[in-house]
Amino acid sequence: MNKTTIWILASIITIGAAYFQRTTGPTYPKKVKLEVAGAMHKFKLIRTSNNDEDVKIKITISDTTIVGKINYKLFPIEDTWKTINLVRTDEDLIAYLPKQPAAGKLEYYVKLESLNNPNEIIESEHVIIRFKGNVPAWAMIPHILFMFIAMLFSNLSGIMAMVKNEKQKLYGGLTLLFLILGGLIFGPIIQHYAFGQAWTGVPLGWDLTDNKTLIGILFWLIAVLANYKKPNYKFTLIASIVLFLIYIIPHSLLGSEFDYTQGKVVTGIITSLF
Repeated sequence: MNKTTIWILASIITIGAAYFQRTTGPTYPKKVKLEVAGAMHKFKLIRTSNNDEDVKIKITISDTTIVGKINYKLFPIEDTWKTINLVRTDEDLIAYLPKQPAAGKLEYYVKLESLNNPNEIIESEHVIIRFKGNVPAWAMIPHILFMFIAMLFSNLSGIMAMVKNEKQKLYGGLTLLFLILGGLIFGPIIQHYAFGQAWTGVPLGWDLTDNKTLIGILFWLIAVLANYKKPNYKFTLIASIVLFLIYIIPHSLLGSEFDYTQGKVVTGIITSLF
């Protein structure tokens, strides 16, 4: 397998894994299809928003005989459902969900009906939206870039290990470097701005994203040490497979969550000192 083929294959695997993770995570907008008044209407319900303002829910439906409401409540505690009307603006039905504290969540769903047939009331599935603080671009962009590069180099190292290419040692070391930069340096910075906490993984919490990062770094640390004196293709291959499996786990599962009964974020228990 020549150098160009290895790079192309590693790039395809990386992009595929990143796309899968992005589109399956709990923060990705939920695609909804509802049939009302004999027509199918498609729209998206957002599942993450900054907490500095109320969140705008917009549904594009040109049929002016269709009206709707949004029902919502605090999540995951017991709470009464509240209702807000969707207000028509040209072809859009618009409503605003009230902002919540960082890591606070709302459960909500849409109800649509036709004025020509008041007995026809169609409900969407329920979705959960989580609120977060504003994360500055100077922290978010390097984090995303470094984690993407780490995944690329990890896949590259794994393929090289499979074909016994000794450059796997170089790219394995770079994988560990970018994992540390993206996951252990910029990751906590992002957590601080988004949820007010620096680390929410083991041993201080059960945030899946932080724990995935920790596991990936530990496996690649072992692989780099195993390759210190002479090539150890087996450890490199294992580390690359582990990181690939970690990357395809949907992002933000079991993340920080605001406990409305205690008035604080409960997933992680260390407060950022930034």
